[in-house]
Amino acid sequence: MQSLLVLATLLGSALGGAIPSQSANYNGYKVMRVSGDDTSKISHIVSKLGLETWKFPKAANANVDIVIPPKKIAEFEKMSHAAGLKKQVMHENLGNSIKSEMSFRPYTYGGANDTWFQSYHKYEDHLKFMKDFQSAHAENAEIVTSGKSHEGRDITGVHVWGSGEKGSKPAVVFHGTVHAREWITTMTVEYILAQLFEDKEAGAALLEKFDFYIFPIANPDGFVFTTESDRMWRKNREQNEKGCYGTDLNRNWPYKWEGDGSTTDPCSETYRGPSPGSAPETKASTSFIKSLADGAGVKMFVDWHSYSQLFMTPYGYSCSARAPNDDVLQEMASSFADAVKAVHGTSFTTGPICSTIYQANGNSVDWVLDEIKGETAFAAELRDTGMYGFVLPPDQIIPSGEETWAGVKAMFSKLK
Repeated sequence: MQSLLVLATLLGSALGGAIPSQSANYNGYKVMRVSGDDTSKISHIVSKLGLETWKFPKAANANVDIVIPPKKIAEFEKMSHAAGLKKQVMHENLGNSIKSEMSFRPYTYGGANDTWFQSYHKYEDHLKFMKDFQSAHAENAEIVTSGKSHEGRDITGVHVWGSGEKGSKPAVVFHGTVHAREWITTMTVEYILAQLFEDKEAGAALLEKFDFYIFPIANPDGFVFTTESDRMWRKNREQNEKGCYGTDLNRNWPYKWEGDGSTTDPCSETYRGPSPGSAPETKASTSFIKSLADGAGVKMFVDWHSYSQLFMTPYGYSCSARAPNDDVLQEMASSFADAVKAVHGTSFTTGPICSTIYQANGNSVDWVLDEIKGETAFAAELRDTGMYGFVLPPDQIIPSGEETWAGVKAMFSKLK
C-alpha cells in the first residue's frame, strides 16, 4: 500500500503545473501502458526519469500509463526490462496522434448534425454551436452562464426544458471538460444535449419531467490552453507558487476538501488549491447549483470525465463511507453500464469513486449529494480503457455519444 501512495504522489506531481516556455511539442513521445506485481518498481522509474503519467493505479498490479520523451525512451526500455514490467504501446508517436485529433473541421451553421460530431472543435466554435442550438430551439432553450473563469471567460451552458415554465421542474446538471484535456467529454455532453430534441420520444419525455442544464466546457481557460499550447493540460489556469499554474477543479469543491485524495503541491496535477472553493470556476459552479437547489431542487448531477470506462457513485473522499441512497445509486449505475454495452459492446465498471478508481477529496459529486442534498450524483469516465487514453480519435465521438445517450436514458428509467 505504501508503494501505491508513493506512486500516486509521483503521478500527481510529474510535470503537473510547470509553466511551459512555448507550446508543448509531443513529437516522438511514446505513451506506454505498464504493469507489474510491485508498483514500487514503477514508481522508481517514474521518479528516476521524471516521467509524466496519465493514469493512477488502483491496485498493486494495476496499469500505469506513462508518457516518455524521445531522449528517455532508451533508458526507460532498459529499466523497465530489468524490472520485469509488462508493457503495451498506446501511442507510438503522441505528437502524430495529437495532430490527427486536432484536424478541426470548420464550423458552419447547422447546429447538432452529424458533421459537428465528426471532429473535435475549437472553443469559439463550441460557443457558436451552443448559440445556434439555442436559436434552433428558442422556445425551449436559453444560453446560461454560471460565472466567469480565472481569465474572464463565461462558463457557458444551455438550459433546456419542455412544456410549462422554464425552471419549474427539478434540475439535471451535466458538466463536461472539468479536466481540460478530456475532449471526448465536451463532444459527448453536446451529443446528449442534441438527443434531448433529436430523440423525439425519449428526449421529450425527459424534458417534460426535468430542466436540463448542460455545460460542455466547465473549465474554459484550461480547454483553450489545450487547443493552443499544451494538449495534455488538466487544471485551470490560475498562477500558483513555485512558478506553476493551475488548480485541479475536481479537488477544489468545498466539501471534505483536505485529505489523501489531493495534494498541497501547487505543481501537482491534483493540487486542491489554497482553500476550499477558491477557484473562480468552482465558485461559479457551486453558486449556480445552489440556486437550482433553492429552486425546484437538483434531481441529478453528472460530472463527465475520461478515460477508463467507469460510471461511479459517491463517495470519493472515503472508501468506507456510503451514500444514504447507495442502493438506488448502484442500481442506476448498473442500468447505465448495461445499456451502454448493448449499443457497441463497450464495458463500463461501476461502483463508488474511491474504491473504483482512487480517493478524491474535494470533488463535485460528493458536494452535490451531501452539501446541497442533490437526489443523485455520479462521476463518469468515458472511453477508452487505454488504447488511446486522452487522445481519442474523432471517429469515436459518435459511438461514444450513442452509447452514453443509451446509458442516460436507462439511468433515468430507474429514477423514481
